[in-house]
Formats: sequence, C-alpha cells, structure tokens
Amino acid sequence: MSATPAALAALIEELVRLPGIGPKTAQRLAFHLLKVPREEAAALAEAVVALKDRTRFCARCYNIAEEELCGVCRDPRRDGQLLCVVEEVNDLLAVEKSREYRGLYHVLGGSLSPLEGRGPDQIRGKEMVARLEAGGVREVILATNPNVEGEATALYLLRLLKPFPVKVTRIARGLPMGGDLEYADEVTLARALEGRREIS
Repeated sequence: MSATPAALAALIEELVRLPGIGPKTAQRLAFHLLKVPREEAAALAEAVVALKDRTRFCARCYNIAEEELCGVCRDPRRDGQLLCVVEEVNDLLAVEKSREYRGLYHVLGGSLSPLEGRGPDQIRGKEMVARLEAGGVREVILATNPNVEGEATALYLLRLLKPFPVKVTRIARGLPMGGDLEYADEVTLARALEGRREIS
C-alpha cells in the first residue's frame, strides 16, 4: 500500500507531464496546491479549462487567439508588408517583448527535425506560401532558432521563398550583451564575426 494518497499521486503524475517539470518539482507544486485555499486551487483549475475552451489558433498567423484573428493580426497599426516567421508562439512573444518589431507574424508550429519525425508536412510552410501568394508582403524575416533544427528550417523556408519577389532576411545572431568571449561556443563566435559591422 502506498503512503501517497491516490489524488496526490495522480496530480504529481499529471504535473510531471508538463515540459520542464521533474518529479521533485511536481511534488513541490502538488504540496503547494494542497496548502493553498480551495478557491486558489479552483481558480487555477478554471484557468486551465478556460484556456482549452476559449483559445484557438489565429486563422491567419497561427498565434494564440480568442477570436478568429489574434490581436496582432487585428491591429491596423501593424506593417502588413513585413512578415516575421517564428517557430512557436513563445518566439513571437519574445520578439514582441523587444518592442522593436511592428510587422505581422507567421508561426510555423515547430521546426524540421528528421530525428524526431518532423518533416515539412509538420510545419506551416505551405500556409506561409499561401500568405505570400495573396500579395502585399515585401520582406520576410526568418527568426528561427539558432540551432541545427532552426537552421535546417530556415534553409527549407528559403527554398519556398525563392519564387517570390520578396526580400528575405535572417535575424542577427551573436554574443549576448554581458556575455564573456571565453564562455561562448564556436558557432556563436563564428556568427558574431560574420555579423560584424563597421563602427565610427
């Protein structure tokens, strides 16, 4: 017979399934939820259910939305001639936090990874092409992650974009502010050297 009550064990088991949550963290979270007032636990449960019930993917860019189009796509102040292609919604949110980009987005829903069984049919490349066929885009910014999968995805997208009269750019990569050269890996240093600019 287990010392852990079934309800607690079931919660821990569900929490472990979340990304980045190991067994110890899941146990800590479960015990925290056990201690909070019932109203707080109920509010958390309701928020999770509401997320599943009320959100969907934007019909245009595949961001998270509560209506047919997300807030970015509905914003008339956004520059519809700029299209930033990202792997996941988290990447879109990261770009938005910079407050430097005022165009539209296209969320691929992942990256190419043959080892994990993700090929061209598992990302939204065809949907990106359809957006370009509709016209109005003058620049596509490839903002895939600077790793093997992100680079492979960027090369694949570049092939899809070749027939279109659009400028294709890639986000700059290199050393982060406050980083030390001695701790940077070879790829990051190589990218930083490639992207060097003249100073005056």
